[in-house]
Amino acid sequence: MPRDQFGRQINYLRISLTDHCNLRCLYCMPLRDLQFAPSEELLSADEIEMVARAAAAVGFYKIRLTGGEPLLRPDVVEIVGRIAKIDGITDVGMTTNAILLPPMVEQLVAAGLQRINIHIDTLNPARLKRLMRFGTYERIWAGIESAERAGLHPIKINVVVTRDHNDADVVDLARLTLERDWHVRFIELMPLGGGECAAFSLAQYVPTSETRDRIEKDLGELTPLPASHPSDEARNYRLPAARGVVGFISPVSEPYCGSCNRMRLTADGRFHLCLLNDDEMDVKKALRNGGGVDTVKQILLRAVAHKPTGHRLEEGVSTEIRGMFQIGG
Repeated sequence: MPRDQFGRQINYLRISLTDHCNLRCLYCMPLRDLQFAPSEELLSADEIEMVARAAAAVGFYKIRLTGGEPLLRPDVVEIVGRIAKIDGITDVGMTTNAILLPPMVEQLVAAGLQRINIHIDTLNPARLKRLMRFGTYERIWAGIESAERAGLHPIKINVVVTRDHNDADVVDLARLTLERDWHVRFIELMPLGGGECAAFSLAQYVPTSETRDRIEKDLGELTPLPASHPSDEARNYRLPAARGVVGFISPVSEPYCGSCNRMRLTADGRFHLCLLNDDEMDVKKALRNGGGVDTVKQILLRAVAHKPTGHRLEEGVSTEIRGMFQIGG
């Protein structure tokens, strides 16, 4: 299993299938002047499988498919099936807004999808429409219910907390864990990509401490739970008598860079070495020049070796070349 220069085991690959999305969340994608990678510049299913095989060969075992919105890929079921069949890959997950999930969830599970994270920022339909824009509460909720019926477990709900937009709704979202064995995770805003979305994130940032205080004031004390894995980015808690888990992901106020085990592959074929840095290594060029698994392994191991120690948000430094929709979180 590869280790970086700081001794961290890197064994988890997040693969962005596309930079397109069917939402335009205020903190993630502007409405205008967007530039997407042309379809021919996206990695093909064959190329994605090649990278996943190389990752497994050097000790990666966990794959998460992201976007943009991964369900916009017409070959997403095929990609899941190819990755799930690779020896050494034991954990195949996906992060989605679930709008397109109901008609294909059974196919995805049959292909090998094991876990799912679903993004919904509020249970209030009007506020959801303002914050997530092209989405609706009804369609996202239908997607969550379809995942539960299909047996995906645990369902993890991702909530990006945004001042004056959904910060007052975190109690209702945390309350879901009282009756359901879901994980509801509250995520701090990160200023990625420069431009209006990064400026919005800086202005509307809510620290985890504030979110936690609001939840405890209304629902009772949160009891800390042991970490499921040393590299889990969420700090997990349980409300009194709750079935599910409340988690906090705090990259700004409580960075977890020291235990990071992740590498990211962008939809246009680059290893993105750290979510909040611009460092990347091109793998698509090698693939399209005839490189095979061994070539990809060498590039991946170089990427691991050059992975930075962590972000520099406290110095005002973040990624400028890519927004969140181009990295996949």
